[in-house]
Amino acid sequence: MLKNYLKIAWRNLLRNISFSLINIFGLAIGIATCLLIMLFVQHELSYDRFNEKADRIVRITFHGKMNGGEIKEANVMPPVAETFKKDFPEIQAATRVHSLGTPRITYGDKTFKEDAFAFVDANFFDVFTLPLLKGDAKTVLTQPNTAVIAAEVARKYFGNENPMGKVLQLKDQKAALTVTGVIDQVPANSHFHFGVFASMTSLPAAKEQNWMISGFYTYFLLKEGTDYKKLEAKLQQEVDKYIGPQLQKSMGVTMSQFRQNGNNLGFYLQPLTDIHLHSDLTGDMEPHGDIQYVYIFSAVAVFMLLIACINFMNLSTAGASKRAKEVGIRKVMGSVKKQLITQFLFESLLLTAMALLLALGFVYFLLPVFNNLAGQDLTSQLKANVLTIPALILFGLFTGVLAGSYPAFFLSSFNPITVLKGRFLSGKRSTGLRSSLVVFQFFISIGLIIGTLIVYKQLSYIQHKKLGYNKDQVIVVEEAYWLGNNQNAFKQQLLQDPRVISISSSGYLPAGNSYGNKYMVYPDASTTHLMQTIKYDADYNYIPTLGMQIAAGRNFSKDFGADSTGIILNETAAKAFGWGEKAIGHSISHSENDGKTKTYQVIGIVKDFHFKSLHELITPLVMIMGNDNGNLIVKAKTKDIGALLQTMKKHWTDLNAESAFSYSFLDDRFNNTYKSEQNIGNILGIFAGLTIFVACLGLFGLTIFTAEQRTKEIGIRKVLGANIASLIALISKDFLKLVFIAFLIAAPIAWFAMNKWLQSFAYRIEISWWLFIVVAVVATVIALFTVGFQAVKAALANPVKSLRSE
Repeated sequence: MLKNYLKIAWRNLLRNISFSLINIFGLAIGIATCLLIMLFVQHELSYDRFNEKADRIVRITFHGKMNGGEIKEANVMPPVAETFKKDFPEIQAATRVHSLGTPRITYGDKTFKEDAFAFVDANFFDVFTLPLLKGDAKTVLTQPNTAVIAAEVARKYFGNENPMGKVLQLKDQKAALTVTGVIDQVPANSHFHFGVFASMTSLPAAKEQNWMISGFYTYFLLKEGTDYKKLEAKLQQEVDKYIGPQLQKSMGVTMSQFRQNGNNLGFYLQPLTDIHLHSDLTGDMEPHGDIQYVYIFSAVAVFMLLIACINFMNLSTAGASKRAKEVGIRKVMGSVKKQLITQFLFESLLLTAMALLLALGFVYFLLPVFNNLAGQDLTSQLKANVLTIPALILFGLFTGVLAGSYPAFFLSSFNPITVLKGRFLSGKRSTGLRSSLVVFQFFISIGLIIGTLIVYKQLSYIQHKKLGYNKDQVIVVEEAYWLGNNQNAFKQQLLQDPRVISISSSGYLPAGNSYGNKYMVYPDASTTHLMQTIKYDADYNYIPTLGMQIAAGRNFSKDFGADSTGIILNETAAKAFGWGEKAIGHSISHSENDGKTKTYQVIGIVKDFHFKSLHELITPLVMIMGNDNGNLIVKAKTKDIGALLQTMKKHWTDLNAESAFSYSFLDDRFNNTYKSEQNIGNILGIFAGLTIFVACLGLFGLTIFTAEQRTKEIGIRKVLGANIASLIALISKDFLKLVFIAFLIAAPIAWFAMNKWLQSFAYRIEISWWLFIVVAVVATVIALFTVGFQAVKAALANPVKSLRSE
């Protein structure tokens, strides 16, 4: 029986080769798209789940409101871990991570820049599942000045030598670290990736009992059965108990007075597995994903597969008349409905198997492109998953049954007497279903086109919005501290170059990765008006180098010796303090870590500039004079940037810097801030094109069928004098009507969805009405082009041949 099913399926495939190829190709595109997106979604949802205790690990975060500003911090104070572990029996273990950034590490006569370095508590490897290749997880970090390193880092420092017991020198901290353990590597789907884990007992700041500073990412391992929400409700009492006294001591205001002024502070718990996709906190260790994009891509995957399956259903039911007599004869000869359903499902599975093989070929060639667009590495994940082949088989079976079930039941339900008399009609029911499915296909396609255009418009708006600073031809020489005492000589050499306009020294940049901080200040000694701001250390050239504008007062100047106690506010800070343009001459106070208060006099107001993503509103910022050697910011004026960079590299090398010359462009750093949105736009654009292509494949197949069904009608009309244009309109109008209905449904839904997406930007475009008109015209042209070719072919056919008796 199986052999017979296969033989009939193969003969039918060859007999209807054009429909079969359209089905196979359309299904292949739908399956390939679905597979690619499923890999992406599975990867995003897998973050941090490799940890054996992931379901019991939470991160404690710090939230609050202060003078209208919102605080949402991913890290907390040094004593939180030990204190909360002692106060709450629900906490089985508490561990901390403190990132050191990119320190210089020396081994022998070589100095390296370590891109990912962190101090962690001794129990870190008991909480997180990072198996050690060498060393004992319980003891590797119990002693001061010890470190666990990744195998790749070990190869970088020691080559093929055994790393155990080797001593690394932290150059800037003047400390030594003994290697006591080696891990393979931190998995790609982790929310942190460090190459060196040093003992927290080596860090003096970790022992401080200061509740007014932060910087420690703190995780709790909860006991079995603990509801983290109930524990979270108890944490708020800790604010009054520990933060309140220190707030009053440093600011002279009680927690009660602090809250009476509309402020508030609190601790919250975040499940480990929520960090990557559900976090909107500042100060996260790495950029994270967005659950909205997972939802969007999952919907696209489902819709693409449905569109491909709809093509199959449409073409199968449309071609039912060709197989009506076959069904009738089979029933007369004794075939039961169950056997016919099995036959047609078998044919569907055969086509699906071919489409699946073709789809796997598409995935193989397109996966590198998709990885590049999505910023992922899904290739290794696909190879490493032992369930890949069984999953693909099940996926193929599911798709085959989904696509073939309705045609199978539809074809097997024919009345044998009716069809053998030649009175088979597809009926309004099947025609209506096909029309509904075409509407659904174009509804999805038009919705994706609208979404893609709005994404691109928002990205274009971001690119061209006035930022309050000039990012063009600004070169950032990264980690200029590698020059040591030669940094000033390097600056002087560059300033003598006519292609260089000005240079500033600062690690604070308005775009891309920058030094981060929270700077608590209050105005005119009024401790009740405490405000959290961002602080920039700037030199005399910072504002002019970046093309910022002074709104009132003046910039820092060497002509004023007291500028070491001068401060510049942005316009938002001046308004928040209630001073506006009259801020000049007022004072700003800040409590230093040693408990002393330092007071600055406002000497200028800089016009607001966007130093955060355009997803966020501009917040209060202050600038003070600081000798920060983190980066050199070079403003250039030349058409040949490449030649200038070569000159800069030569000067750098001549000064015997310990590291290779490293640079970036400020505009590139700005663009990278919106890399995920750019990726989303590119991927949506590709998928929108694929959905419209697959939908048009189905439309093309239905046009062929319609033209065949109306061959004699067209012939009679031509004999009676109908012209070519009227015949083309006759065939095309019904399909164009369906596209128009799809647009009317898709337009308001797409507007609602994209308007919600735009709300994630503090600065965004307004959705223009003309964009929908453009999409309607484009969809109409595409549909007309698809059906027009076959319509013209049918209209030009010789009426004598079409009227010839069968």
